[in-house]
Amino acid sequence: MVSFGFEAGADGVFVSGVSSHAPELLHRISSAKAAVLAETDLLHRHFGAVESNWKSDGSRVTAVDLAISANIFGALSRQFPADQYFSEELTDSGAPLPVTSRYVWILDPIDGTNNYAAGIAHCAIALALLEYGRPVYGVIYDLSRRTLIHGGPGFGLFDGARAARTKSAPPTAQSFIGFHSPSDKRFAPHAQAVAAEFKLRGLGSSTLHLAYVAVGILDGTVDHNVKVWDIAAAVPLVEAGGGSIVFLNGPVFPLAQFNLRMGRIFYVAGSDAMVTRLQQILHPC
Repeated sequence: MVSFGFEAGADGVFVSGVSSHAPELLHRISSAKAAVLAETDLLHRHFGAVESNWKSDGSRVTAVDLAISANIFGALSRQFPADQYFSEELTDSGAPLPVTSRYVWILDPIDGTNNYAAGIAHCAIALALLEYGRPVYGVIYDLSRRTLIHGGPGFGLFDGARAARTKSAPPTAQSFIGFHSPSDKRFAPHAQAVAAEFKLRGLGSSTLHLAYVAVGILDGTVDHNVKVWDIAAAVPLVEAGGGSIVFLNGPVFPLAQFNLRMGRIFYVAGSDAMVTRLQQILHPC
């Protein structure tokens, strides 16, 4: 069990192995927001009206996934050619790709592709910026609310124009917990245990589960079934919002390699009190 966090100095600047607000970092953050926003018209234009195919790993892909991935990385790579770019929609070489650059981008062009193809609005573009293998800024476009969620530790957290925070109230029976596929038989004992104490919500987008924890829409989330591109953009949002993430099956960051065939990540997130309670609930199962 490994927790992941950043420390910030009194001036709000990272002091735990991640650089201060250097001009090259601020330039990348500004460019990330512009690159994601440039794809929102395309995302909305084909929502619920695009053909899809199934990849070998059982996940769905559409032409819009591929176009957004190419467009965002094309815009960024022209400005930052020395950076590395990793997307869920990369061609699978069959081997992990080592992280060798200071700055690395991880993109899920549409998290919630099943929803998107079916015309269900809970889906998002999710772009993460990593420095020395750690997520330092996330940019997520929430199609369902037509809202850009973005931020990182030391930079603040914004839900659209609103400064946001993770909920800090103690867990109660009215707390909402995002839970990936609560009907999946593999996770049924955990789903039943969490549902006995809290209210479950399964939105079909792991990115939005974690982003909604960050900005205080959900009180917490439990996920057994994600990969790094599903959560990389939302991790810095939770950190910026004052929340916590605990990875229950081993560390994820700093990222040493990008592997399309990586194992699934199991984690919990929320306030410190919520994370503690979720771990207590899940432990006996």
